[in-house]
Amino acid sequence: MDFLSLFVLIPVLTIVAIFFSQSNQQTRIISAVGMSIQFILSMVLVYLYLAERKAGNTAEMLFTSSYMWFPSLNIGYNVGVDGISVAMVALTGIIIFTGVFASWNIEYLSKEFFISLILLSGGVFGFFISLDLFTMFLFYEVAVIPMYLLIGIWGSGPKEYSAMKLTLMLMGGSAVLLVGILGIYFNSPVDANGIHTFNMSDIVKGTMPIEAQRIFFPLTFVGFGILGALFPFHTWSPDGHASAPTAVSMLHAGVLMKLGGYGAFRVAVYLMPEAAHEQAWFFLILTGASTVYGAFGAIFQKDLKYINAYSSVSHCGLILFAVLMMNQTALNGAVLQMISHGLMTALFFALIGMIYGRTHTRMINEMGGLMKVMPFLSVVYVIAGFASLGLPGLSGFVAEMTIFFGAWQENDTLHRVLTIIAISSIVITAVYILRVVGTLLYGKINDKHHEELSDAVWYEKLSTGVLVLSIAAIGVAPYWLSEMINASIAPLMKEISQFLH
Repeated sequence: MDFLSLFVLIPVLTIVAIFFSQSNQQTRIISAVGMSIQFILSMVLVYLYLAERKAGNTAEMLFTSSYMWFPSLNIGYNVGVDGISVAMVALTGIIIFTGVFASWNIEYLSKEFFISLILLSGGVFGFFISLDLFTMFLFYEVAVIPMYLLIGIWGSGPKEYSAMKLTLMLMGGSAVLLVGILGIYFNSPVDANGIHTFNMSDIVKGTMPIEAQRIFFPLTFVGFGILGALFPFHTWSPDGHASAPTAVSMLHAGVLMKLGGYGAFRVAVYLMPEAAHEQAWFFLILTGASTVYGAFGAIFQKDLKYINAYSSVSHCGLILFAVLMMNQTALNGAVLQMISHGLMTALFFALIGMIYGRTHTRMINEMGGLMKVMPFLSVVYVIAGFASLGLPGLSGFVAEMTIFFGAWQENDTLHRVLTIIAISSIVITAVYILRVVGTLLYGKINDKHHEELSDAVWYEKLSTGVLVLSIAAIGVAPYWLSEMINASIAPLMKEISQFLH
């Protein structure tokens, strides 16, 4: 058993153990132990990866292994990681660990809930370590499908509608994506037996005809982009997030949406760079629209979850925007933004769930003065807000400034204008974040029942504390992470740049 496959095996073993649990408490403990191991493994992976690089290992992918599944179609279980993958695995490890503790009080069908949640996380881990397009798509579906059950059964509000809307939109994106992947496969190099390949390392060595790229790049980019809340296919996101239970919102906005940005870069742009370069202007307009529209949408919301959901549309639009710039600085910023947004949106949704569990409302005009009765949760909410609006010293500033510096390097009118429009989202974000913080936490207490509310308990402090420390660590000392990502982007950009004119 290779090391990377543990990231898929541990969730499977945890699910099997949950099947045999006899009580909700046993289910929670098994889930916590399993995901704690997963979290530790992700930190070990970061350490081992950095140690390998420091020792002089310059291989593009580390810890690789390959097993043939279907020789007739050349489909294999191929796994490996570079700095980008390692960063995304670490992000997933942090969020599923904190998500389990944020769900500690789940009582209804607890066993089924944690099985679905951990299955989703296993799909995400498998996606980030996959080097084979077919295997990657398989894990992608494993990650997406449990969302229907998690929202439809344990959600709130119009949960059936939200679950169905999300599932249909993402399945539609999957169908488009599958066509794109098959197009890549049938235009890939052939082996000695005349069989095409799904292995991305082999595909990139060949030269895909530009005519095929022009057809399959937009299909692949849109397929991944739908999960990344690409305008105008973003409409599933606010409803899905608003109806999802806390840990599901954390995992979905924090990690699952990042599959869109990661796949758009790793598959669409990396394997079809000529078409990406030609068609970037069109998708830059759409991603710029996502960035600004999502921020404006958040201003007009009164429900805490909808505010954060529209904020996620804006921040994820910025990720796709940076990917399409196709230069090293912007791509580095895109990966940093995936990690930063993943951490801070998971923190937001965790806090919203904790506040809702006490106040039984998510409407900001029905709350006020919570700083007086919930000081710990309130201070953490302020920190999350500052990270979202890009305060220096927190992860949001590092990620967004890197993106904007990279975007400004593209010295033509369209790119510069779109960059200025994207930068304006910072100001809009500051407006709704400060408005929410002021209304929610300060002033007088609007509801007398809120005067007796309790502050965070131990598992809530553990969950939010890990996320806050991660956000602060990246904001204060981003160099090691940025260098790890840059070292992996550099060889990819070298291969891409030979096709750019």
